[in-house]
Amino acid sequence: MKVLLHQHRELCERAVDPLEIAAGLEAHGVTDRTAARFRHRDVFSLAEELYARVPRTGDPHPAPGSLPVPHARASWALLSLLPGTLGAATVTGLRLTHGHPRPLVALGGVLAVALATRAALRHGPLADPPGTRARRSAYAARAWTLWLLAYALVGDGLLHRVMTGGPGVAPAVTGDAPWPTAATAPVLALLLACAPAAWCAHLLTAGARRRLAGSRSLGDFTAAAKPLLLGTFALFLGALTGLLELCATVLREPAARPQALALGALLLLGRLLTVHRHRHAPVLALGTAAATQAAALALPLAARLPGCALLAAPVRTLVGAAGEAAVPVLACGTAALVLLLHAGRTLTQASAHAPTGAAE
Repeated sequence: MKVLLHQHRELCERAVDPLEIAAGLEAHGVTDRTAARFRHRDVFSLAEELYARVPRTGDPHPAPGSLPVPHARASWALLSLLPGTLGAATVTGLRLTHGHPRPLVALGGVLAVALATRAALRHGPLADPPGTRARRSAYAARAWTLWLLAYALVGDGLLHRVMTGGPGVAPAVTGDAPWPTAATAPVLALLLACAPAAWCAHLLTAGARRRLAGSRSLGDFTAAAKPLLLGTFALFLGALTGLLELCATVLREPAARPQALALGALLLLGRLLTVHRHRHAPVLALGTAAATQAAALALPLAARLPGCALLAAPVRTLVGAAGEAAVPVLACGTAALVLLLHAGRTLTQASAHAPTGAAE
């Protein structure tokens, strides 16, 4: 016990209640089995003894149950609206312009949306956690996210061209020709969904902090956090569904609901895990989904080489059974399901939400 006290003295001295110590121990890998070695039934019981043993001198600590709960701020609420607003302005500009100015409008709109999205992800409940590792993983996640959004925009149409023997080039944006393969409605809905995603992340963090302050044990917190996580996830999917219907109606385009919902779920779960310092799984899931989509485009092209016709068989079978939309639904939906299971295990732990929670 003395060794444990020495290792976690700083944690115990600044803790406001035993549950915060329990969350910190959980973040450092202390389990109920470890607690049993110290003749305690679980981590919370061990934390209570540590809390009682460590003296607290100096500044008075807040009363138990007063863990900091984040409050909504107008700054990040307005920033979360910027990507959707600029995305809508870009789509409007593309529909109103013709000829050579059109690619300039598209380029300017893409840059503006990218900068607005970056600002929204650097402030508020969707902000990256600090640290060098966070920056490195953020670069990888950003690259995969850009690919997934680009595929949502032109991937289905490009895959159709490839599968039907076309040249497999991206649709033109110059001249007055229409852009039939670009799915602007789902991408615009995803940009508009930045705002509900920020509010859902805020509700998850605030709700978890309140449940953490009111829980009597780690098991109590986990039981209360699971419906909170699932409710937040369902709330976002409902908001995204409404935005898809709105954008499809205004733009008079297909809503592409399965593809957009699968991608939206993947992006939200990846962001929630990243915000709460679980960085590896989101990057791996986003990268796997992007690689799957890239392979779906590359295999039919490679099959055109002599003796390589079998390479296109998996893609042709999938597309023949469910259409081009099956590729992003399978890629993003599977990755989102894996992240949901991972989030159900990690984001329902006290260490993911306590102020003393350690980074993964």
